[in-house]
Parts: sequence; structure tokens; C-alpha cells
Amino acid sequence: MKGTETLYSEIVVAGCGNPLYADDGFGPAVVENLKSLELPENVTVVDAGLGGPHFIFTLLNPDSTKTLIIVDIADFGGEPGELKWLLVDELPVGSYRDAHSWDLTEPLRIIQDDIRIRVLACQKKYVSDPEMVIGITDEVQRAIPKAVSEILKEIGMNYGTA
Repeated sequence: MKGTETLYSEIVVAGCGNPLYADDGFGPAVVENLKSLELPENVTVVDAGLGGPHFIFTLLNPDSTKTLIIVDIADFGGEPGELKWLLVDELPVGSYRDAHSWDLTEPLRIIQDDIRIRVLACQKKYVSDPEMVIGITDEVQRAIPKAVSEILKEIGMNYGTA
């Protein structure tokens, strides 16, 4: 599958989240949509799941990776489904913790000197954790095509999505 299997590509797009917890499935849903498109060879698209904040570090090599785009939900005080590009320093406190509660925003801060990091955040409406609820809310679902369009613009492509 072109654009999805290259190790250490120039651009890495990582969708973070878990579809078992309602809106937390936003990142994986965006990635699924991106994988259906023909992307340039220098782009790797990966569903990083719940371990995304830790897993994505294994996909990066400062010698070849120039840009990391993280796609995830966040609570930045917007309207549900609203998209916002965030810098690493703007990430909500505790937004990137792995299963062992290790805060991984600090490693992101360290690598941002070598790799351009962009976070496309979607304002969540409802995250069911710890209860399992499969299905993204309508507001966040409507943001998926917009997120795909934003990412395509970011990597220099235009598929005419809105």
C-alpha cells in the first residue's frame, strides 16, 4: 500500500486514540480515510492507537523524518468537532500519557528541535473511558473529512476534500 509502509519516511502521520471510547476513535478514523487515498511515497500513515504517544517514536529518524503530524482529540475549550492545529507547547497537560502514566509530551518537546511536529486536534464531545462505547459523536464524525483535507494541505496535496 503506497504511502503507508515506508519506515522512517519524510512525513509521518499518526492517528492516536481508541475507537472503543466514542470520540477517542477520531485519530484512527482519520487515518483510515487517509489510507484510502494514494499518497506520496515520502508519507507514512499509521494508526498508532492508544500507545500512539510512545509508538510514534519508533517511526521517527531525525536523519530522514522531517515532519510528524499527530491526529487526536483534545479538550481545548472549542465547540465539539472543531479542529485546531496545536504546537507541542500548547498540548493540554497530561494529554499524552502512556498506559503507565508516563508523560510523553517532554520527549515530543525534545525532538521538536530536529523534527517539525504538528498536532491536529479535534475538540471532543464525549469520551466514554472506562466504559466502552463504539461510535464517534456526529459533531466529531463531521470533522473527519475536514481533518483529512487539513492534513492533505499540510503535506502539499489537494484532493478537493472539504
